[in-house]
Amino acid sequence: MNRLACLPLIAIVLQFSGSVACAFQTDSDDGFKPMLNGKDLTGWVLVNTPADTWSFQDGMLVCTGKPIGEIRTEKMYQNFIMEVEWRHLVPKGNAGIFVWADDITAKGQPFHRGIEVQVLENAYGNTRSYTPHGDIFPIHGAKMTPVNGRGGSRAFPTEERANPSPEWNHYRIECNNGNISLAVNGKVVTQGTDCSPSKGYICIESEGGIVHYRNMRIKELPDTPVDEKDVAIANRGFRSLYTGLDFNGWNVTGASWKVRDWTLSFDGTSSGPDSHFISQEKFGDLAFIVDAKFADSAATAKLQLVGEAADNAVTIDLASPELAAALDKPGRWNRIEGHLQAGKLSITVNDKPVVKNKVVAGPAAPASLVLAPIGKVDFANIYVKTL
Repeated sequence: MNRLACLPLIAIVLQFSGSVACAFQTDSDDGFKPMLNGKDLTGWVLVNTPADTWSFQDGMLVCTGKPIGEIRTEKMYQNFIMEVEWRHLVPKGNAGIFVWADDITAKGQPFHRGIEVQVLENAYGNTRSYTPHGDIFPIHGAKMTPVNGRGGSRAFPTEERANPSPEWNHYRIECNNGNISLAVNGKVVTQGTDCSPSKGYICIESEGGIVHYRNMRIKELPDTPVDEKDVAIANRGFRSLYTGLDFNGWNVTGASWKVRDWTLSFDGTSSGPDSHFISQEKFGDLAFIVDAKFADSAATAKLQLVGEAADNAVTIDLASPELAAALDKPGRWNRIEGHLQAGKLSITVNDKPVVKNKVVAGPAAPASLVLAPIGKVDFANIYVKTL
């Protein structure tokens, strides 16, 4: 089947670069398979954005841009060719496609570790630091050697081929053996080599602007040898508890808490029970991840699992000496990871194990996850996994 052939009874006919394109496709005989079914996000994971961020109109995937965050594929990919058409609906719209990414977002970030293929609207203009014509760069701990770089790790396109809003653009992303290339509207303009990771998930980014995607399809290529260190973190089963849009799923009193897009902000003006941010969902044994950033040395927080009677709570006090020693200085993000199973608690702070299999007298299940800050504290990336 030709890539631009359409199913006449269900496809929405659109004009693109002088030829006809269909809004979504079925399997073709050239090895490509569709990545979107035109109806829902089957095959994709809502990492840190809610379902409200994504919808389908006339078979196109529509991203509202709010909150800032991502979805990812359920499946990991190593070597592949991905094609997609996209358009921004507003000037200076920002988005991106990540390849070879981890299962969840990086510490203190709304985005994954991986290699980003920039999806930027033309009105941003060209600068020494970026262009809207197909930059590629490693982000949040990933690595890449750029072709046509400018002294850093970012690869810049050799031509300006992107169309402005609301026109459509076509990307062909080829990832093979740790190398990546991008063709913009029919011509390869950007390349990178020696990428790490070089096997992982594909992500679509929400970053403030309305974006449409259509004709997203993928062709897998034969695997090549890959070192374990170059494989992204595989699915650990975590899911986000914070929408980035509102307090849905949480009980909160007072006005001290604010939704700040992908971050959750506490201004420090209340204390005691009025300062608590309490999950409506209740848990038994679980693993969790919470990122926290403290405004100054006086700010701290407790993470708790509290039952209905509020007795025998499991409390993780970040001001305790063993945990405080592993925290970064104020103004920097910290990642706190907890694991509670069969009455034993383990805690890791910034990748450093600080509590291992500590016997705790926890609440009788079910129990709520509670954020209890003191002073000005920002939280992000609140993930849980039921054990």
